[in-house]
Amino acid sequence: MAWDPILWIIFTILNLTLLGLNFYQFLGFSDLEADYLNPYELSSRINYVIVPEYLLHGAFCILFLMTGHWIMFLISLPPAYYNLKQYLSKQHLIDVTEVFQVVSAEKKARIIKLGFYVLFFGLVVTRLALSVVHAVFADDDDAVNWLDAH
Repeated sequence: MAWDPILWIIFTILNLTLLGLNFYQFLGFSDLEADYLNPYELSSRINYVIVPEYLLHGAFCILFLMTGHWIMFLISLPPAYYNLKQYLSKQHLIDVTEVFQVVSAEKKARIIKLGFYVLFFGLVVTRLALSVVHAVFADDDDAVNWLDAH
């Protein structure tokens, strides 16, 4: 399909955005531990990006589902479930008064997500490369038939 490389470029951009958002959150928690940020700044920064991250990952999963990439959809489902569980239980926002109690657990969650997104980035870039190779080197029967007709 001619639009397959474009689709994988979109997936790559979405994955890089999710990777950047999680790295930003992880750095925020690390800065809090090193006393470069106060709890109010950290909670306002993370609470500003957490819902867009959840929505972006949801869009990522829905795009995989709608385009028929079932394996990639199933691979991306566990973080989506975790995000949905956090959101529905109202534990997705960082509370200023409890930030020091949850900093280690939140850092671990961000590291696990970062690892997932790095591995997923490898898969997405591999599929992007394969789709580009397939689009460039695939036999185009329509072009051959057009040449034979003239």
